[in-house]
Amino acid sequence: MALPLAQVNLMWFAVPLIIVISLVYAATHHEAMRPILTHAARLAVMISGFMLAIMVVLAIVAWRL
Repeated sequence: MALPLAQVNLMWFAVPLIIVISLVYAATHHEAMRPILTHAARLAVMISGFMLAIMVVLAIVAWRL
């Protein structure tokens, strides 16, 4: 029971990485603060959704093995 909880806690390391990557990527395309923040928020949601989808697929594959 403790092992799955330990692996979920490892996902918290992705949060600062997603924030930083989104902000830097958005800042390379815009100069004003509002477009940077909106683009960064959209990109963070897309990255998080992609990571969640991959995590679900891997969990299903691992569960069926």
